[in-house]
Amino acid sequence: MNQRMTMGVIVGNRGFFPDHLAKSGREEMIEALKNACMDAVVLGPDDTKHGAVESRTDARKCAGLFDRHRASIDGVIVTLPNFGDERAVAETLRMANLNVPVLIQATPDEAGRMTVRDRRDSFCGKMSVCNNLSQYGIPYSLTTLHTERPDSAQFRKDLDWFAGVCRVVKGLRKLRVGAIGTRPANFNTVRFSEKILEANGIAVEPVDLSEIFGRIERMKDGDPAAQEKLAAIQAYVPTGGVPAAALLKMAKLGAVIEQWMRETEVTMSAVQCWTAMEEYFGVVPCSVMSMMSENLMPSACEVDICGVIGMYGLQLASGAPSALLDWNNNYGEDPDKAVCFHCSNLPKHFFENVRMDFQEIIAGSVGPENAFGTCVGRVKAGPMTFLRISTDDRRGVIRGYLGEGRFTSDPLDTFGGAGVVEIPGMQRLLQYICANGFEHHVAANLSSTGSMLREALTRYLGWEMYSHQ
Repeated sequence: MNQRMTMGVIVGNRGFFPDHLAKSGREEMIEALKNACMDAVVLGPDDTKHGAVESRTDARKCAGLFDRHRASIDGVIVTLPNFGDERAVAETLRMANLNVPVLIQATPDEAGRMTVRDRRDSFCGKMSVCNNLSQYGIPYSLTTLHTERPDSAQFRKDLDWFAGVCRVVKGLRKLRVGAIGTRPANFNTVRFSEKILEANGIAVEPVDLSEIFGRIERMKDGDPAAQEKLAAIQAYVPTGGVPAAALLKMAKLGAVIEQWMRETEVTMSAVQCWTAMEEYFGVVPCSVMSMMSENLMPSACEVDICGVIGMYGLQLASGAPSALLDWNNNYGEDPDKAVCFHCSNLPKHFFENVRMDFQEIIAGSVGPENAFGTCVGRVKAGPMTFLRISTDDRRGVIRGYLGEGRFTSDPLDTFGGAGVVEIPGMQRLLQYICANGFEHHVAANLSSTGSMLREALTRYLGWEMYSHQ
């Protein structure tokens, strides 16, 4: 998931500040990126003085270098070992036009080295760079502290954070989502605007459920793809008590969906359920979807396209699987706790332990024999980040909300996949959700990644996001 990243680096310099700081600052940043397992695209000493940028000529050279590496650059780091030339930095970014996140780092002065030979003034220079980028309309991100050494523990944390921002921005800008089947008639809540998503670089590829069933019908029981998927299911989750015929149906379903996803080059899927799958095919798709999410191909139920986009955003930020849950029940009298539940297709990553069974809710209408395939278990305790993406069709924008909380180990006696979540100020969050007409589904991830998601979605993608603090 977390592939090695590449950062473009702009080394700021200003002629009447100490040049040796630009030289050492460039080397320090390259070393910091190397220690973070990142590659650097940066001018060399043979390209400009010390490989830094301090004029329009230098800016043109740096922009040309970035352009040649456009396909591989995930983000840009502006490092200011001294005051830097703010215009040259801004013009480099304008000419390169990479449209990737930008992080501004400034190296601190040392109280005992404030002579003309060693004084940096990057504390001040950072403000000038930010001012110019604002004038040029170029969005940028900031380090936690105003000045940070490239070799500091704080900058390493900020670099990890910025890498997450870059992954989210890059991953959501060019995305293909598979819609497998139609929205269940009673789920108006998961309506969305395909055109608004398309305008934001997100394409939806639909396929009728009958086509999936047709492919399954033509697939022989001994088909290698079906048998391979059957073995994977049995290795993934305990299946005791589940009929062999139901397991084979799930295996064929999983094999056909993944074949279709490869053919259409979609990254994730949202699948029709309730109750066509059960009535006309005889299983629930939950375990198959759980396995896809576990393997970082997120899958949401009830054809919740915006829900699965939220799952993917969280996955990009954390590098770990996401789930789609219902805000489902209060938890006793505690206003900051609730039960998050699905029936369920949660990835195995979420559970303390898990087993396959029939889906108890839908079994009441289609019978248990047609409802095998759900993942039953308790969500493990730990940090949790939540995200909801939605299209506002009246205003033509993408909007949403996000925040952080934690899953607890509070006792809970229920079925499906469920956990108790604690979120400070939860009643205020629930008021916001209802007052603004958001869906009852929410994407969740076992991580603390709200800050990088907020930065990516609002600053760089321009989505309207409420951040629950």
